[in-house]
Amino acid sequence: MRRNVVRVGVAYIVVAWVLAQVAEFAFDNFGAPEWTIKAVVVVLLIGLPIALIFSWAFEMTPDGVKLEKDVDRSQSITSHTGRKLDRMIIGVLVIALAWFAWDKFSTPSDTDVASTANAGSSVAVLPFVAMSNGPDDGYFADGLTEEILNSLAQLPELLVTSRTSAFSFKGAEIPVSEIAAALSVDHIVEGSVRRSGDRLRVTAQLIRTEDDTHLWSENYDSTSTDAIAVQEDIAEKIAVAMNIVLDEDKRAAMKAVGLRNPEAFTLYQKGVEIFNDAHGSRRILDRLREANVYFDQVIELAPNFIGAYIDRSDLAQHLVLNNAIGRRSGDISEEEIAAAYEGAVQNHEIAARAASTPALRALVELDIAILSGNWRGIRGHMESVFLAQSCAEGNSTGWLPNVIGYASENVERTKKQLACDPLRSLSWFNAARAQLWSGDFEGALQTAEEGRNVAPGDWLGMEWFRILLANKMSDEASAAVQSRILDDSDGDSPLVLEAMVAAYDGDKELLSNLLAKYEQSDQADPFWMISMNAWGGNLERANELAATIDAHRYGSGALLNIVQWCACGAPWDLEATPNFAARIAEGQIPWPAPTTVEFRLKTW
Repeated sequence: MRRNVVRVGVAYIVVAWVLAQVAEFAFDNFGAPEWTIKAVVVVLLIGLPIALIFSWAFEMTPDGVKLEKDVDRSQSITSHTGRKLDRMIIGVLVIALAWFAWDKFSTPSDTDVASTANAGSSVAVLPFVAMSNGPDDGYFADGLTEEILNSLAQLPELLVTSRTSAFSFKGAEIPVSEIAAALSVDHIVEGSVRRSGDRLRVTAQLIRTEDDTHLWSENYDSTSTDAIAVQEDIAEKIAVAMNIVLDEDKRAAMKAVGLRNPEAFTLYQKGVEIFNDAHGSRRILDRLREANVYFDQVIELAPNFIGAYIDRSDLAQHLVLNNAIGRRSGDISEEEIAAAYEGAVQNHEIAARAASTPALRALVELDIAILSGNWRGIRGHMESVFLAQSCAEGNSTGWLPNVIGYASENVERTKKQLACDPLRSLSWFNAARAQLWSGDFEGALQTAEEGRNVAPGDWLGMEWFRILLANKMSDEASAAVQSRILDDSDGDSPLVLEAMVAAYDGDKELLSNLLAKYEQSDQADPFWMISMNAWGGNLERANELAATIDAHRYGSGALLNIVQWCACGAPWDLEATPNFAARIAEGQIPWPAPTTVEFRLKTW
């Protein structure tokens, strides 16, 4: 074929690719908007069919460009033009390959930059010391510290120790090197806060723990109303001192989190103190009500702060769960329970809309799915949580992945949580539980025992006990019960633990006696009665109890929670719980759940 349409097309594509690469490089360095490179690509794409049509209809001659039909065949120079096009294509390809090689091997990619910055980039922000003794000065100092911590946590190049572990050293006179070793970080931020009237003095310093080098330090003399500007400046200068390049997107992300209101973050610290105390107290509902007084005030001052919404809804979730499983919650009417349920869902929906990052939004949306009973798409929500790779934790992420078929993926996620918060008992609990559900019984035992040495906690003790049985160590589990070292595990009766050992050993008579004693105790409720009957092989009674919970509007969420604590696969027949069965089907959740402890008396 005389026409050079193919050659022109190839030449155009090669040249267009090189032009696009050059344009992208130039626009990036000149700070041009993102739409400019898109516009260049669109123009180049539009030009391709035009070039092809032109090469088909016209021909280059010694007398210039003419319509192809007007060219004398004997005078055509298309073969000569074709050779020129071939040489041009080869030349441009050489340029393209050179550009590709330079871009690939000489210019670090975003991933390379992040990886380089990540190497050794870990930091813990210790609670700033309150140097004045006003009634709120300690809470103010804690709030300022947490704002700095949250800002730094938005930088993907940094592994930032979470609040629980960092604040565990509050008031402790321990060398920085020992703190760094306990938290596995190579940088420490410490400082102090002094208030006198409206005057504010803040000192902050960044220490590289390897050689005790002070990489940065500064004093700030300001007013309490300027505390946010001080916090922002501290966070940015810490990042720069750690060789992190801050662009506008990163600065915006750092400013988008937190309370950004000194009065609000002081109130929030008061609420969090009571909230944390509540979860180790038998007066949990009363203490959560006290905490909510502060969370309500925080929301009035900072209506987009999702932490207060999530924390505030915890009381409602306890009330709803207790009501669903028949656990006593005081003199509370059905109307109050319904309002609590609606409030919990509403708080989470507000939090989802206010979430500043995709990671936070994914966590909240997962909790909404469980709370609302709309499990359609729950696996997609779960996968979004894994994709986010965040240190943030939701109400459901510790246990839900294990039950719905993501235990192996959850092992990796809980390792990340443990790196972020190594002195939090719940981090070890979640990590050990994920390993148990994934089938790594030996690894789960090692994690649980290490955790009990580093950060002991009631729930971790319960999981350690369960892991002993998974590893066929019933003698050790029985000894733990007899020694009463787990008497206060989350307020649950030691009878539950004794029943678990009896069921594992296949001692039906002992189990029956323990179950009867438990049902007569003031702590008895269907939550554990279902599991105890399932362990003992009493399917009819387990079905009866599960059906009662299934009729409750929050019953499906409660039943799924029972599944993970039972650790026995299917604690009841799915046909006995039609509402729960419908949720399982719409969520495409595998059933039965894995069996992590083999109970000899359970025959299904």
